[in-house]
Amino acid sequence: MKLNERHLMQLAAVLDAGGVSEGAASLGLTQPAVSRSLAMLEARVGEPLFRKGRRPLQPTELGRQLAVQGRAILAASRKASEAVEGFRSGTAGTVRVGGVPFFMDAMISRMVAGFQNAEPDIHVQQSYGNQAELAAAVRSGEIDLAVVPMGQVAPERGLEFIEILPGRNIVACRTGHPLLRKRRIETRDVGAFPWVAPLPGSPLLADLQVILASVGLSELNIRYSGGSLMSVINYMADTDALAVLPHSVVFAHRRENRITVLPLDIPQPNRALGLLRRSAGPHPAAAERFAAHVIAAFEDLKHLIKRHETAVIWGS
Repeated sequence: MKLNERHLMQLAAVLDAGGVSEGAASLGLTQPAVSRSLAMLEARVGEPLFRKGRRPLQPTELGRQLAVQGRAILAASRKASEAVEGFRSGTAGTVRVGGVPFFMDAMISRMVAGFQNAEPDIHVQQSYGNQAELAAAVRSGEIDLAVVPMGQVAPERGLEFIEILPGRNIVACRTGHPLLRKRRIETRDVGAFPWVAPLPGSPLLADLQVILASVGLSELNIRYSGGSLMSVINYMADTDALAVLPHSVVFAHRRENRITVLPLDIPQPNRALGLLRRSAGPHPAAAERFAAHVIAAFEDLKHLIKRHETAVIWGS
């Protein structure tokens, strides 16, 4: 026997509210409309749903069992409505974000944690890639946002770039590195130590070549390459190797006191870190909410990073 789900929902609402008028009001319906629905349901099952002459309304055994099913349908309907509202408002759903590995591991993953503490119903899918791969993924709709460094050029057609942090590179070393004991570090000093090579496809690779030219060396002693951020930090912490890293990445790990900044002035990249997304909207509301969270977090970080640079790197 096929029963109308709406009739079961209305039966449950009437019994829970204690009357037809009250139940109708809870559903946003009129009392006559709900009375007709209950009469149709009784006619369909061929049995009474309420005990006659009882106030407040009391269900028969069949009425009670049908009301149990009606409550389940009503609860599912309300959850579906909440899901739609959450998706539209951005408080529920999925955010697909990709980024270059070092920044994602050092900074964005922590921002994801803070974001989900405030928005527990949003699922974040994170992926890695270089700038070209991530731009293609954003353009094709595979991801909603990309965290990438970009130079002073306009993004590809159909994409927009929102700057969140100016580019700033440093030479990183372990705390306690021999060069830190020198009163004044010369650029030629860095050639005496091994280096960690940036990941293939990383803009840091080009930056390292610029640094190489600035110190007048034809090549550096590359001892380690291809590692993740954590593996690079672990390696550097136990060796005298040097690496060119974004200052913000070293800043993010400052409390661990394993690697630090070598106070050496090096050529700076003409680019910034930012969010890349499709320029044509609308964007998913959850992705918009996440982007706003990241932008605000970096706005707060800019001042702390600048203070760290002034105090720790240059000692002023």
